[in-house]
Amino acid sequence: MAAYLSPGVFIEEKDTGARPIEAVGTSTVGFVGTAPNPGARVGEAVAIDNWSQFLRIFVRENDPSTDLANAVQGFFLNGGSRCYVANIGRDGPISGKGGGLDALNLIDEIAIIAAPGMTDQASYAALLDAAESMKDRIAILDGPPTVDDVEQLTRAGLVDDPGADGGKSKQKPGLRPRESPSGHGAFYFPWLRVRDALDPSKLVSVPPSGHIAGLYAHTDATRGVHKAPANLPIRGALGLTKVVSPSEHDVLNPAGINVIRFFTREGIRVWGARTLASSASNWRYINVRRLFTMVEESISIATRYAVFEPNDTPLWNDLTRDISNFLTLLHGQNALAGERPEEAFFVKCDAETNPPEVVDAGQVVVVVGMAPVKPAEFVIIRIGQSTAGTVVEPA
Repeated sequence: MAAYLSPGVFIEEKDTGARPIEAVGTSTVGFVGTAPNPGARVGEAVAIDNWSQFLRIFVRENDPSTDLANAVQGFFLNGGSRCYVANIGRDGPISGKGGGLDALNLIDEIAIIAAPGMTDQASYAALLDAAESMKDRIAILDGPPTVDDVEQLTRAGLVDDPGADGGKSKQKPGLRPRESPSGHGAFYFPWLRVRDALDPSKLVSVPPSGHIAGLYAHTDATRGVHKAPANLPIRGALGLTKVVSPSEHDVLNPAGINVIRFFTREGIRVWGARTLASSASNWRYINVRRLFTMVEESISIATRYAVFEPNDTPLWNDLTRDISNFLTLLHGQNALAGERPEEAFFVKCDAETNPPEVVDAGQVVVVVGMAPVKPAEFVIIRIGQSTAGTVVEPA
C-alpha cells in the first residue's frame, strides 16, 4: 500500500488481467555431422538462417559435399527457415565430451535434432537419449539407403536368423532403432536421389532427415504443429534408393517405419507419420508427440510467475484461467479434438490437486488433459455395385 502524505485523489494501476501464454517455436532444427570444411567451427552450435550462410561458414572452394551439407540444403529447400549446425569434424563424437549433441543441448530454441547419414545403433541411441532427456525435441533418424529384406528394418539389435537349410541359427543385426516409449524419435526410409548440394551436375543418394525436417517446419508454419507432416511432396527429390511396394509397406508401417513412397501420379511423398513408440502407445503419432511437447513447454515458460507466489486459491484460479485460455485458442485452431472446448481439454488446479501435504512441500499441481487430433492413416471407401449396374454404398 502506497503512503499518501497530502489530501487528494490518487489513482493506482494494478495488472489483474490474464497473462497470455504464447506457443513456443517448434521448427528450429539442430544438425550434427561433418561439414565440407571439417575444421570449421568444430564443436560449436552455429545458427544458420539460409543456405548462403552455411556456404560462407562451412564450405571452402573445392570442398567435397557431405551428408550434412545435403541435409542442410534439403532443409531450406523444403521450407525450413532456421537451424543450428554442430560440425564434429572428421570422425568426431556425436555425443559425450566435445560431441555435437552436447553443443545442441545448450540451445533451448531447438525442437528437432538429426545426424544426417548416421545409421548405426550407437548414433540412433545418442539421438534418442538426447531427445528423451531434454523432453523438448524430437529426433529424426535416417534408415539405411536400402535393404535386401525390409524385415530387417522392423528389428533392433541382434536377431536370430535361422539357416535356410534348417541348421543352427545365426545372429544378424536388426536395422531399426530401439523403441522410444515417449515417442521422441521418428525413423524414415529410404534415402533420396538428389542433385549434389555443391556439385549440381552429380546425382547422389542422400539421407532424408534434412528434407524431412524442412517439411516439419513448413507444416508448422502453414498448418500448425498439430498437423501430421505426411502426404507431402519432397522438393529436390528426383528418385529413391529403393521403391517400397505396398506389401512391403504393410510390414513397415506397424513397426513405426515412415516410408517415403513413389506414386505414379503424385510423385515422391512422405507416407508415414509415426514415432518409435509402440503401436499401442498414446505417443505413436508424430504430430501428437510434438503438440504435447509444445504445449508443455509453452505452459512451463509462461507460468513462471507462479514461482514463490502464495500457494492458495487466487494463484490456483490464475493458473486455471491462463492455461484454459491458451488451450481454448488451440482448440479454435483445430489443434484439439471435440466440438466444444469442454470436450477438447480440462484444467484442474484447486484444493483437490493441492492438498495440505502438497502445499507444505512447496508445490502447486495443475492437472491438464487434452484430446489431440490424430491423423487419418486409413481412409476406407466402400464401393459396391447393384444388379442394375448403378454404384451403391454397401451396408
